[in-house]
Amino acid sequence: PAEPTMVLRLKFLNDTERLARVRPGDTVGALKRAYFPGQEQRVRLIYQGQLLRDDSQSLAALHLAHNSVLHCHISPHSPAPAPAGPRASADPVHAALNVGSLMLPLFVLLLAVLWYFQLQYRHVFTATATTFLAGLTLLFSFMAFTMYRR
Repeated sequence: PAEPTMVLRLKFLNDTERLARVRPGDTVGALKRAYFPGQEQRVRLIYQGQLLRDDSQSLAALHLAHNSVLHCHISPHSPAPAPAGPRASADPVHAALNVGSLMLPLFVLLLAVLWYFQLQYRHVFTATATTFLAGLTLLFSFMAFTMYRR
């Protein structure tokens, strides 16, 4: 007996949909090859909030029913191999929003503003505040030099 077919709804980010006729025994990889030829490495399929990473997994193992919705994301570039390590982030959004890279310029700007105010409004700054500002500047300079010397 032939394996029954079912229809899956492939939904894209722009809210367009495409119907895919598949068999429960088909794999995620076979679905990508059939409906996204030549783009298999760029296509990400998401079912019930879970990214389908394993291309060898069968659709039946995912408990997909007739008319289930698979969300599809096609990245403009082929994904690079994921770097090894527990802290390696494969998510480009989080890599682009790395706040740590902004700390150095932000701290330099803060020190520059404080020195400007110290020079322009000398009467407001006490000797202790000026000493503290000089010490903070020296400490920051030393830390920045040792961190970026490599």
